Amino acid sequence: MELKIEEISENTKRIIEEVEKGIVGKREVIVKTMASILVKGHILFEDYPGLAKTMLARSLSSALGCDFRRIQFTPDLLPSDITGTYVLDRNSGEFKLVKGPIFTNVLLADEINRAPPKTQSALLEAMQEGQSTIEGHTYMLPEPFIVMATQNSIEYEGTYPLPEAQMDRFLIRLEMGYPTKKDEVEILRRRKHRKKDEFQAEKVIDKETLIDMQRSVEEVHVDDSIYEYIVDIVRETRKDPQVDVGSSPRGSLALMKLSMAYAAIHGRDYVIPDDVKSIAIEALSHRILLKPGPWIKGVKTASIVEGILRKVPVPKVK
Repeated sequence: MELKIEEISENTKRIIEEVEKGIVGKREVIVKTMASILVKGHILFEDYPGLAKTMLARSLSSALGCDFRRIQFTPDLLPSDITGTYVLDRNSGEFKLVKGPIFTNVLLADEINRAPPKTQSALLEAMQEGQSTIEGHTYMLPEPFIVMATQNSIEYEGTYPLPEAQMDRFLIRLEMGYPTKKDEVEILRRRKHRKKDEFQAEKVIDKETLIDMQRSVEEVHVDDSIYEYIVDIVRETRKDPQVDVGSSPRGSLALMKLSMAYAAIHGRDYVIPDDVKSIAIEALSHRILLKPGPWIKGVKTASIVEGILRKVPVPKVK
């Protein structure tokens, strides 16, 4: 069922307000996470420990009425621990499939870079195709299916950096960031008030409504000038002298889809340049590889995208 833009905006507002009962002072992060979910995109959270990444994933799942599973990635984790495997049923004498945690709506892959590449790759087919192949048999994953992965940005000992192909599968990369003093005091107050560490968000919509919202976002209008603006931004990532490998057309598609979702969240059925600018850093910075010199000097890919946004002319949308 197709929903009106006003309904998408109102539903999203209610979801964000519910999640904010547990997550303090991170509205923009929640908005961008919701934008990714609305276009069926997977999210990578790269930040320090203890900044409520897991709580955000769990709270959003509850508010969306979705099933939630969490996998703690470790060096000894096997692909079958993610996808599942066939086991012998002693009663029937037949092998039966025991599905793994990947068969859910929202999957939290915690500390994804702690597992070896063979295990990380078990997620690739699921993230790209929405299916999982087990012992030669292909099984479709439930809809909606969203992967939220986390990785620690400071601990690299004993980790396996995500290959570029897998980084590119994430529609968006986000950072939670430390709270302000005021927000951190509020975190303590709320924890004392509820008398437990866990926060359980109330269900706001069901998964069928979320699927309708995802379909309806596809109807958001994108002007030709916006197409060109997006492509100009992405092409500049390939020309920057500090960049070794710029974003592929997958980055252009990601930026367009996220801009459409951003417009819908803000109650518009058309994309404006500000939608593109608001989400460009998170959509593109993880798709850029720096040359050795700038990388050693500590240049951030986010700053490259910021410079490009200042450089590329903003179109006038009629």
